[in-house]
Amino acid sequence: MTKSATTVLACLEPLGFTEASHVHLNLSPEELVQEALRRNEGVLTDTGALMADTGTFTGRSPKDRFIVRDAGTANSVWWGDINIPFDAAKFDQLHQKMVAYLADKEIYVRDAYAGANPDYTLKLRVVNELAWHNLFCYNMFLRPAPGADTSWTPDFSIICAPGFEADPAVDGTRQKNFAIINFSKKMILLGGTGYAGEMKKGIFGVLNYLLPHQKHTLPMHCSANVGKDGDTAIFFGLSGTGKTTLSADPNRGLIGDDEHGWTPDAGIFNFEGGCYAKVIDLSAEKEPEIWNAIRTGAIVENTRFIPGTTTVDYANKSVTENTRTAYPIHFIPNAIEPSVADAPKNIFFLTADAFGVLPPISKLDKSHAMYHFMSGYTAKVAGTEMGITEPQTTFSACFGAVFLPLHPTKYAEMLGQKMDENPDVNVWLVNTGWTGGSYGVGSRMKLSYTRAMITAALNGELNDVEFSKHPVFGVEVPAFVPNVPDHILDPRDTWSDKEAYDRTAADLAYKFVENFKKYADFANAEILAGAPKAEVAASV
Repeated sequence: MTKSATTVLACLEPLGFTEASHVHLNLSPEELVQEALRRNEGVLTDTGALMADTGTFTGRSPKDRFIVRDAGTANSVWWGDINIPFDAAKFDQLHQKMVAYLADKEIYVRDAYAGANPDYTLKLRVVNELAWHNLFCYNMFLRPAPGADTSWTPDFSIICAPGFEADPAVDGTRQKNFAIINFSKKMILLGGTGYAGEMKKGIFGVLNYLLPHQKHTLPMHCSANVGKDGDTAIFFGLSGTGKTTLSADPNRGLIGDDEHGWTPDAGIFNFEGGCYAKVIDLSAEKEPEIWNAIRTGAIVENTRFIPGTTTVDYANKSVTENTRTAYPIHFIPNAIEPSVADAPKNIFFLTADAFGVLPPISKLDKSHAMYHFMSGYTAKVAGTEMGITEPQTTFSACFGAVFLPLHPTKYAEMLGQKMDENPDVNVWLVNTGWTGGSYGVGSRMKLSYTRAMITAALNGELNDVEFSKHPVFGVEVPAFVPNVPDHILDPRDTWSDKEAYDRTAADLAYKFVENFKKYADFANAEILAGAPKAEVAASV
């Protein structure tokens, strides 16, 4: 056993380990890379990054994510297809089996925390079967200062054993893999999957539950940056909307790329200490910050080499399109540490509207902000997934429904409260999708125009321009944006067939209303006031 046997067992006993044959506690990144190489868990790339495979699962498995239903969660969790209840006794049974499975194995233990604001910190302890998973946790969670005392009682723990598979008939899982959160035991069990992102998103789910309950803090699935004058901006958006690209700004400091909290009085803070970025088709020209961050200490997942070399071929999709890299946030030159900032001055909801209906930029009042936040709309286009031949609407509540243990109205109401508490905040809906027609007729909005719109919003250049209300969606559309042609600001003006636009807009409004029906009984009148015009939607 490495390190002090007494120290290690003291860490592990609260997690059910009464014996452990070979435990590595808080190894350095350099040591973990060497461990991973020794155990054939990965190979080095020519940049020094560790390349590892996640096995059968190359992404999260939402249908195998459970929450233990007990007295503490029975009446608070939003139960359903997203938060699937799990029996407490079955959890204890699985926990004991996992501990027994790991007892005679080499394991890696890491002390870390989530939450860059010390008043909102969640102390973590992670037990990993794989060395590279422990390196992932070093990169993605926040790291205690060198020499800091981490002999703490963790606020939450993770036991992650990809080699351990459940017996669904006995253990109550759906398949052999599982991700189970137990809020009473303050523990996450992960088994049967090597996808490292389950650990990161597991803790995100925990914070999405605890922070609203205990700290009156809004958890957000968003990226965030800050200008030289301390003006904070946050960016929400589903995959393909441009969230990573548009929030990466060399003129602004990066607070974080994925998970943040908005406190009652202390602004926002990053939950994480690293970045977990997609790398499919990555290039130095398109995303130089991510490209240069993939170096010694970083991890690349499920990528492949250019034949005959140890150079990663980022265009290779043979394993998955969900190839990723994980690295500490300080690998990004303009990252802000500690990752905290004032309350946002601007909030951007990014959508890639493939129907060409929504304005390229519009301003939202409180009702529309809450409604669009709960809707979390974008559209998939042909080629993004198998079987998609025409645009399809995608709605994900709060731009991250799969991570929400509480009902989406809770988060939307909190956003409304934040807007009341910060009356100077501007909320913008930015369409990075189509203009001049739907997909197949119109064209994708030029990135240079979208950047110009966001820059104008950040610089306050839209504060005094004239706005008009969109006839269907009710959002406020500016008549002028610097460095953007006036004629593209009103989407109807870009369509040659105005009647076709009106029909398409009415149809999209109908889809919004239909999607929102599952929330309507829980939403207050102010949220419902942000819906598209009911008479337009009902007429379709």
